[in-house]
Amino acid sequence: MNGVHDMGGMDGFGKVEPEPNEPPFHAKWEGRVLAMVRAMGSAGAFNIDTSRFYRETLPPHIYLASSYYRKWLLGLEDLLIDKGFVTKPEIAAAHAQGSTKPVKKGKFRLEDVEHSLVRGHFERPAPAPAKFKPGDRVRTKNIHPATHTRLPRYTRGHVGVVERILGCQVFPDSAAMELGEDPRWLYSVVFDGAELWGPEADPTVKISIDAFEPYLEPA
Repeated sequence: MNGVHDMGGMDGFGKVEPEPNEPPFHAKWEGRVLAMVRAMGSAGAFNIDTSRFYRETLPPHIYLASSYYRKWLLGLEDLLIDKGFVTKPEIAAAHAQGSTKPVKKGKFRLEDVEHSLVRGHFERPAPAPAKFKPGDRVRTKNIHPATHTRLPRYTRGHVGVVERILGCQVFPDSAAMELGEDPRWLYSVVFDGAELWGPEADPTVKISIDAFEPYLEPA
C-alpha cells in the first residue's frame, strides 16, 4: 500500500542519527510489547505479514509521532480488535471482560517461548519455473495496491538487473490479507542510483532490493 511507512526516497526527515550503544529496549513496556506480538503470532492469531500491514495502516500523524514499539503496540491492538480476540473496552480497562476467542494453535505456554523466537522458514515448493535469471534486465511494475506489498514505492517503474534468485517463498501480499501463501519466486534486483534518483545521483551508488516475481516484467 502507499502509506507513510514507505519512507524510502522521501525528503524532509533528515539523516538517520544512530544512538551510541543503543539498548534493545528503552523501557520495560517495549519488551512486553515484543513478547505479546511474538506470543500471539506463534499461537496462530495472525502471521507476520498481517502484523506488518496493521502497523502500516496507522494514521500518518500517529505513525510519524510514534516510537518503534509504540507502532507495534497500536498495530497489535487494532489487529486483535478486528480479529475478535479483544474489545476496545477491554483494552481501555486493561483486563478481559468476558469469554475470549480461542487462538488457532491453542494456549501459548512457557515451553513455546524458545520456538517463538526462531525465525520462520518461508521457502516453499515452486508452482512453476522462475521467469527470470541472473543478468536479466527487469522493470518493476508501477503498482499502487490498497493493501500490503513489499515493493518499495521509490523503485516502481524503474529498470534494474536480476542479481540472484532467492527461491520460491510465501507471497506477503497474499499472506497479509490471509488469502493463502501463494508462493512466488523472489529475486535480488540491483538498480543504478541514477536510474532511481536521476542524473545528479552519485554514480557509484547501487541499490539492491528483494522483489517478488509479480512485481517484475521484462525490460
